[in-house]
Order: sequence, then C-alpha cells, then structure tokens
Amino acid sequence: MNNDQIWIDENHKDSRYGLKGKLVVRKKTAYQEIIILKTFEYGNALMLDGCWMTSDRDEKYYHECLVHPALSNLSKINTVLIIGGGDGGTLRECLKYKDITAIDLVEIDEEVINLSKHFLKKVGGNSWLDKRLKINICDGCKWVKNIKNNYYDAILIDCSDPSDFANGLFSTDFYKECKRILKEKGILATQSESPESFKKIHIEIIQSLKSIFKTSSTMYAFVPFYPSGIWSWTFASNNEKDFLIPKHNQIKSIENSCDVWNLNYQEGALKMIPNKILKELFKQNTND
Repeated sequence: MNNDQIWIDENHKDSRYGLKGKLVVRKKTAYQEIIILKTFEYGNALMLDGCWMTSDRDEKYYHECLVHPALSNLSKINTVLIIGGGDGGTLRECLKYKDITAIDLVEIDEEVINLSKHFLKKVGGNSWLDKRLKINICDGCKWVKNIKNNYYDAILIDCSDPSDFANGLFSTDFYKECKRILKEKGILATQSESPESFKKIHIEIIQSLKSIFKTSSTMYAFVPFYPSGIWSWTFASNNEKDFLIPKHNQIKSIENSCDVWNLNYQEGALKMIPNKILKELFKQNTND
C-alpha cells in the first residue's frame, strides 16, 4: 500500500464502514469535523463528524431519490427550499426543473459549501453559478420560523444524521413550521435514515410526519457506502390527491438525465418497506 493511502472508517455500533484513499482535507469548524478523502473506487468522498455523507460515485443513489419523487409530483414549481445540501447534489437535481424561479439553500456550515465547490466538483458542478440560487448561511430551524405562510412549493431536507446541531431538523416543531410555509399543494421531502442502522429515529420521523401532514409515504432504496446499505426518504403533503404520482411535463427528459431514479424505480421503492418496520408502525398506531 502507498504510504499516503489510509483507511478512514465510519464506526457504527459494532460495525465499520471504511474507505481507503489519500487524505485531502481534515478540518474542524465551529460545527463539525470535515474530512475529504480521495479514493480510487469512490472518487472524492465527504465525511462529517465521522459519518460518510457523499462520494463522487455513490451520490446519485441518494440525491436523485430525495429530489425527483417530490418535484415530479408537482405540475409546476416556482420556489424551492433546500435545508442542508452543502455538497450541491440536491441543488443540481432541482435545477433540472426549468420552471423553478428561486431556490433558497440554507446551510449552517459555510465551509461545507466552500470545500465541496473545490473538491466535489462532480457533485455540484456549475450548479453553484445558477442565478436562481440564493445561499443562506443559517440554522435551518431558525430559517423556517421567519418565512411567511404558504411560500414554498417544495422543501427538501438534505441534512446530516442527528447531532448536537442537526437534532432540530428531526423535531415535530420543525416539521410543523415546514407545513406552515408550504403552499397548499406543496410537498416536503426528507432523508429519513436507515431502517436497519437507525431504526428508532427512522420510525420517529415517519410517525412525526404522519401526525402533522394529511398524507406521507416512505421510499426505500440503496446507498452502497452508507451504514447497512439500505436508506430511506420520506415525503409528506397536505394534498392527498394523486400523492407521489408524477405530473411534471418534463418527466421524460428528467428520467433520461438520471443514473438511478426513474418512475419504475420509484414505484418499486415505495413498496419496499421492510416488514419489521411495518409491524413496528402498526404496533405504535394501535397503542396510540
């Protein structure tokens, strides 16, 4: 092994999820430790506070599944809010919808954006230059409290795992504010953790959204280098009619632009709830 090649692991319970490569960045900010590792197999990979966030190779498994089930459900989209998303992948996928006029990207740690622009160019690319984008360095929980009612067509929560500064993005108070600032037919999409590695928080997210919005649904698919491989995204809306049925007129061109997501993939992933999660949700509903 070359002397400059090291292993960096995400340690989760009794498991390790490691990549081997050259350490490019290790930086401590006011919020977290940021690591960027240059690997042969995955390209450049981003780790925040010991958790793998994204990589050049795997990022589309995550970003396409967060964005397109939500945005394709809307026949027309003007305003979008991205909370988190400092690597630029969610932004890139949103910009495929040409009728979007404004995107607010709210990221608490500006250094994630700065380093991603330089080292994760395959993820964000030229999306950072789009005139529809406004970057706001701010706590997402504070941001939503200061937005007027019925403002956004879509809210995409692209946050890291629960931590001291990210816990608020998983709270019922935060989801209630998101509901308030969504338009009548608007949709919320959030990464909702792994049903295997983060079962407790995964179920809590689903239950919270079900209690606040009229309708919600969870999609299960794969992000190969995340803990356990299986991941989830949950979508919620007050518009019960044709929920998660694609309506956007650009849908065919957007499908063709994707490496992972398409309508068949989405249809299957929305039916892929593990039975133990279904049983747990049923048990909790029965006890309520």
